[in-house]
Amino acid sequence: MNEKIVVLGAGESGLGAAKLAKKQGFRVFVSDHLKMDNKRRETFQKLDVQWEEGGHNFQHMTDARLVVKSPGVPNSSPIIKELRSSGKLIISEIEFAARYTKATIIGITGTNGKTTTTMMTYRMLKRAGKKVAIAGNIGNSFAHQVATGSFDYFVLEISSFQLDDIYDFCPQVGVITNVTKDHLDRYNHNFEDYLKAKLRISENQTRGDFLILNVDDYNLKKSIKKIKSSPQILPVSYGELSEGVYQDHNSIFIKREQQFSRIDLTGLPLYGKHNVYNSMFASAVANVLKISDKDIRDSLISFKGAPHRMEKVLTIRKVDYINDSKGTNINATYFALDSINTPIIWIAGGIDKGNDYTELLPLVRKKVKGIVCLGKDNKNLISFFSPVVDILCSTQSMEEAVKTCYKAAEYHDSVLLSPSCASFDLFKNYEDRGDQFKNSVRKL
Repeated sequence: MNEKIVVLGAGESGLGAAKLAKKQGFRVFVSDHLKMDNKRRETFQKLDVQWEEGGHNFQHMTDARLVVKSPGVPNSSPIIKELRSSGKLIISEIEFAARYTKATIIGITGTNGKTTTTMMTYRMLKRAGKKVAIAGNIGNSFAHQVATGSFDYFVLEISSFQLDDIYDFCPQVGVITNVTKDHLDRYNHNFEDYLKAKLRISENQTRGDFLILNVDDYNLKKSIKKIKSSPQILPVSYGELSEGVYQDHNSIFIKREQQFSRIDLTGLPLYGKHNVYNSMFASAVANVLKISDKDIRDSLISFKGAPHRMEKVLTIRKVDYINDSKGTNINATYFALDSINTPIIWIAGGIDKGNDYTELLPLVRKKVKGIVCLGKDNKNLISFFSPVVDILCSTQSMEEAVKTCYKAAEYHDSVLLSPSCASFDLFKNYEDRGDQFKNSVRKL
């Protein structure tokens, strides 16, 4: 084979796609609109991959049979429009990778909770002795794992952007944790388009496959009738179900195919209703894959949590400092505020994606004594919450924000970083924001 493949994007996804394409005998051309660092250039040179940076040149792509698109490249970009108009087939990296593995695929998507659920599920399969890899929107890309390893199971965290360009991709077990307003700038500011993107995880599933979804989520529950494929649907709820997975009296109950399992959550190190949901999603997957109740429980009890997601940093002068930098939308922050039972000094702000903070008002009135806004433009937060809280101020750096919280907090308060916004105004990404929070707290 000497066919040419174009890979759009030179990040983790693009690098994995290039590695896999080379392994399969393709000629590979990588194109990125940004400049690459020296390490990435050296990697492509070692792979014998041609590349361009700082822009996309369509003339370098005219002889390609296939284009593999990284999730960071929007469908609205000029190069995508030009490629489509020329008749090129454009697929996502997960679609490309799935063509070269016979492993069982567990695909986990949703607006919130997918990282923790993915990590929990991986841990359960690993504890049960399965030959399993974790990939997708977490850690290494799916294509990288297919190219460099040999596994029987893949647990994939999948974003809506990764689902946008699938054709045959089909997880044997699909999970949708919830769908709330987020990333609408990529979906014509239309929530229905975003919801449809999430539902695509099930579009190629058949009767032998499973779709696990949150029926407490109104949008998902009403969408069940719209699913045109035929997977076995396993509902998850916080309240009792006649068939499915639910929580009651600090236990997870699984009722499926006349079988009954109970997973005791006593001693679960993660707190909050959202983590009970995550535990139910992961337990449902493990149950479907015939993992024992003991391995499920042992995995949950020993699970430490995902970085930057309700991560306890330190307790200083009896004040808890909690890093929830991954809380980049309203729904994530709702669960963060809901899970804390002390007065809260809340650090919020960043790039506002058209947020409607109305959903947070009851919790803010009940629990939040002060809001420290952190961002280049804090006017929306200030105008919305100034009538609600006594303490409200604007800051321009993480160190300033943390010092302000330190002065405002009293014994048995909690300082919560859960921005509800993207991080790119002051930080490289949410990880950088969370790391700066932790460093600033430690300096106290």
